Amino acid sequence: MNPVNLIDKYYPESNQLKQILLIHSKSVADKALQIADKHPELNLDREFLYEAAMLHDIGIFLTDASSIFCFGDKPYICHGYLGAELVSREGFPKHALVCERHTGAGLELKAIVEQNLPVPHREMIPVSMEEQVICFADKFFSKTHLNIEKSVDKARKSISKYGAEGLERFDCWCRMFL
Repeated sequence: MNPVNLIDKYYPESNQLKQILLIHSKSVADKALQIADKHPELNLDREFLYEAAMLHDIGIFLTDASSIFCFGDKPYICHGYLGAELVSREGFPKHALVCERHTGAGLELKAIVEQNLPVPHREMIPVSMEEQVICFADKFFSKTHLNIEKSVDKARKSISKYGAEGLERFDCWCRMFL
């Protein structure tokens, strides 16, 4: 599968939003592949890593985030499950799981309910090793400062708003992947 073809389907215009998505997704894909190269013992599926990393944020256009040219009607936190719905309908259920499970360091059902988050009430924690690597790699890149990799401390700080469980997961990934 060619993830850029799928991106082109949902982002047919060459505009600022599409450029942000492509640049950010490529940065995440490159970092995920670097992790795969550094850790051959993990036996990561490199092709899947690239494809799913390129698609992980495909749902952002459906959200309201004007600073990155998204003018949809849903809160930004919804982009993961919305993207998962798109990718699943296209026939890529494993890729869809990456979309759904990459927000924060994953969203636990307990946190979704306690924080009254506007997402489906289910566990959205990365499970497969590839899901974990992509979620981790994503924490190092924003869509507002393209091509600038965050330090571990800055990535950790951005995750802190999702609670202690997310930080624990991120710290575990640091030990596994760095």
